[in-house]
Amino acid sequence: MQLLNADDYRAAARRHLPKGLFEYIDRGTEAELAIADIRRSLDNIRFRPSVLTGHAGSNMTTSLFDRTYCSPLIIAPTALAGLVSHDGETKLARVASKLGIPFCVSTQSVTSIDDIRKGAPEAELWLQLYVWRNRDLTWGLLDRAQKAGVSTLVITADTPLSPKRDYNQRNGFSVPFVPSLRGVWDVATRPKWLCSVMLRYLMTSGMPTYAHYLAEFKTAITRAAIAEDVKIESAISWADIAEIQKRWSGRIIIKGVLSVDDAIRARDMGIDGIVVSSHGGRNLDVALAPADVLPEIVDAVGAEMLVMADSGIRRGSDALKYLALGCRAVMVGRLPLYGLAAGGEQGALDILTMLIDEMHSNLVFAGAKDIDALRTAGIA
Repeated sequence: MQLLNADDYRAAARRHLPKGLFEYIDRGTEAELAIADIRRSLDNIRFRPSVLTGHAGSNMTTSLFDRTYCSPLIIAPTALAGLVSHDGETKLARVASKLGIPFCVSTQSVTSIDDIRKGAPEAELWLQLYVWRNRDLTWGLLDRAQKAGVSTLVITADTPLSPKRDYNQRNGFSVPFVPSLRGVWDVATRPKWLCSVMLRYLMTSGMPTYAHYLAEFKTAITRAAIAEDVKIESAISWADIAEIQKRWSGRIIIKGVLSVDDAIRARDMGIDGIVVSSHGGRNLDVALAPADVLPEIVDAVGAEMLVMADSGIRRGSDALKYLALGCRAVMVGRLPLYGLAAGGEQGALDILTMLIDEMHSNLVFAGAKDIDALRTAGIA
């Protein structure tokens, strides 16, 4: 089947992945209202096109910090990309390198930041950080990231605890994987995934789990003793951000900002950037949609710090809508995972190339030679 759009890739991912894993990456939380709100907020935006502009092409060159990129995309941090495809995080890093964009590695990746660097030596790696209750382990991860040449730290601030996702319980999905009749049947009904992903891990590195956790976490006999150490810190505060600033020599971005006050606080602390994000509708089910608050946040701090956005991007026009609202770059999370599931590294490259092509064509149809022109024209 020819894959022509995001829905095609999503359907291919659903066919390939075990149900528990697919729903983990695809769905939201509680009643999944936030996912619908994100979609509504983007669908309600319309461009006001200019005609007869003489622009046969478009330029999406973007400057972020001290570098220039050919497009304003960043591959977002997503947990367990290495379960979607064997060594999936490294594949995404190589895809990012081919496209000339950054790849943000998740704290909850199946492959460690060190090994991703070895597998993708030319990639620009960022690291997404969940602050663990054991701060010494957190600081150790920062040290490993700096040794791996990570340029930018993205601190996820909107996840003080694990959200309520009923479908994970129904599907018997957990990490580390705990065998159950439902879970084993789910995996057995996806033999291609079982052979190409799970069995490859079992024959080499063992049962896949979060690579940045302590080695003891992979062993059932010691897991309970250290489980508290690697829980996400529910009481993370601005004081933790200040401590990270002392320990991290690179750039710092705070992800999960949805209020002007928080954006101003981050700016006043000297934070380099923020991501206006509702975590793709996966955390607080009654959170504001990023598109609804992005303009006021850009107005408040956009001249003094880098403002990015994410959540719900399915088409090139979705990415352009966030950019037209004033952000400088967008993070894309689920789409690369659909691509990985559908076709491995090439599939991830194809779906992101498709997204970039859609962005270019929408700019041309809007009569905008570049993203700045699109912002100037405004939205209807």
